[in-house]
Amino acid sequence: MAKARGRGKPTRRRDKKGGPGSGRRKPCPFCRDKIEQVDYKDLATLRKFVSEKGKIRSRRISGACRRHQNQIAGAVKRARELALLPYVDPTGGREEERGGRGGRGREDRER
Repeated sequence: MAKARGRGKPTRRRDKKGGPGSGRRKPCPFCRDKIEQVDYKDLATLRKFVSEKGKIRSRRISGACRRHQNQIAGAVKRARELALLPYVDPTGGREEERGGRGGRGREDRER
């Protein structure tokens, strides 16, 4: 006997408005502003796509499309090579007061 189709639990449709849980991504900031090329000299823009430690943020975090993410990576690398951006943060992204990764302090190591 054939199984009846479409009789199970109804599937929920997601709204196309872009609310939480809708599945729609935010548009790429460069596509939204109709910017064709990412400029390596625009340091204010490039710093938004670099973490505190100096790493290039991923597409998922930055919200850029594939084309512009590749251009961002190339622009950041070129800016680093020309000493416009640092390769790494001088502090390494940590605060000096805390003492690193939260391990034992100096007084505990002396025992």
